[in-house]
Amino acid sequence: MNVHVPSNGFPALVLNADFRPLSYYPLSLWSWQDAIKAVFLERVNIVEQYDHAVHSPSIEIKLPSVVSLKTYVRPSTHPAFTRFNVFLRDRFCCQYCGSRDDLTFDHLVPRSRGGQTTWGNVVAACSPCNLRKGNMTTAEARMWPSQAPMQPSVNHLHRNGRLFPPNYLHDSWLDYLYWDSELEP
Repeated sequence: MNVHVPSNGFPALVLNADFRPLSYYPLSLWSWQDAIKAVFLERVNIVEQYDHAVHSPSIEIKLPSVVSLKTYVRPSTHPAFTRFNVFLRDRFCCQYCGSRDDLTFDHLVPRSRGGQTTWGNVVAACSPCNLRKGNMTTAEARMWPSQAPMQPSVNHLHRNGRLFPPNYLHDSWLDYLYWDSELEP
């Protein structure tokens, strides 16, 4: 296809077969190239389209702005333990002072004292708080996390993800996204 489109322009929102986004944070988006490929492979249905089209010598296709999978993908019930998911669980806030800057993660029971890197022992912490707590337990440092750490469900992470809508939302996506606009991150 002879195409004059910015490589990162015209992303497609990807919905599961039940018309829910596969992910809120990060928002499930495909490049227009991946969306077109999935259409030709008959893996998705086009739900909404941009006004912009791409052309080949024999065909013109409007770029999909929203696609839905033809086959339902069962969401994972247990999210992976990652730095990003810890931050998302803790709403990108230091659990000691509430800062959103320079986040790290802190072991409540330090690793040097046998603490493990698990959902129940790790919280988001800004660098200054993490340095202040150092190798101490929360009791020794007299620093208490604002919420007890726990293993989140996928739904918990999705709810928290909705608190942080991306900077760009195309109008055609809004009927499929449910942001908690009254809550600020």
